[in-house]
Parts: sequence; structure tokens; C-alpha cells
Amino acid sequence: MTARILRAADRTPVAWKNGGGLTREVAASPGEADGFEWRVSLADVTADGPFSDFPGVDRTLTVVEGAGMDLVVGGEHHIVDEPLWPHDFPGDRPTEGFLLAGPVVNLNVMYRRRRTRAETAVVCGTVRLMAPPGGAVLALSLDDGAVLDGTDIRLDRYDAVLAEGGSPEVLRTMGQAVVITFSDV
Repeated sequence: MTARILRAADRTPVAWKNGGGLTREVAASPGEADGFEWRVSLADVTADGPFSDFPGVDRTLTVVEGAGMDLVVGGEHHIVDEPLWPHDFPGDRPTEGFLLAGPVVNLNVMYRRRRTRAETAVVCGTVRLMAPPGGAVLALSLDDGAVLDGTDIRLDRYDAVLAEGGSPEVLRTMGQAVVITFSDV
């Protein structure tokens, strides 16, 4: 398996597509901001406002810090107040977010619905990172001290490992991690 370590310290904040805030891209395939097959990022949300429109894209939002949001998708309210609980919604429906009690940090997973499927889970302890054929698996550490088995590679908070193909890697967390598996539809 080919595994890449993606350090939080190496991420540069960039403006949201709609200019309403900043995000830090964790990883994307094929790596182009607007032409992505899938994309994972962390966003600091400090004010209420609209989400960017992404035609043909499904999204999964996971609040990793803060009290949560009232996510209004296509006019329907979704109270996202359970920390570390992935919430799926279509990225091409008008969406607004309203903070429940101050700023949040959201982990955003976006993927082209006709070509890619993404499964997001929050895990604790030891997890096997096994990419499906032609796919990828990304694990983002939510705490300091995660390690890849058989190595001296340590992941601190918001560091990630991206694995594609081959034999599985084993990640041992000292707390929790978000694991996203990408596969073809």
C-alpha cells in the first residue's frame, strides 16, 4: 500500500469558493481544487452564512470542534449538534449554516456522486486502513499520538494518512480518528 502522511502544519488556509470563510485542504483527487473527484478539508466557521454550491457533489459534514450548527439544506433544518457524527447532504442544494453556540471546526468530505462513493466513520483505538480496488482511504487523527503500526510515524491532531492500493496499513489512535473510504460507483 502506498501511504502518504499529510501534516496539519503544512496546510495553507484558502478562501471558500463563495468567499465566506477559510478552509484547509487535507487531500483531494486528482488534486485540482475545482476539478476534484473527491476532496477533504477542515473549515473554521465563525459566522452564520451560505455554503458554496457544488453541482453534482455530495457532502459529509462532521463537526470536530464546537457546539454544532443548524444546517438548512433546501429549506429543511438539520440540527448538527452531536460532535463527531457525520451528516450527509447534497452539495448542490441551497444550504446555509447557523452556529448554535459559537465557532465550529467542520471536517468536509465532498465527492462526485455519479463517479465516487465516500463512507465516513469516526473510530477509536486500532483501525485497519484498507483501500478498495482503485480507491483510497484517508484517516485524520483527532488527537495527538496516533501511530502507524511497524513504524515510528506519529500523527498529531489533524495530521492524516492517505493510503491507496496494496496491503493495508494499521493505525493505532490514542483517541479518535475520522476514516473516509473512497470507492468507484
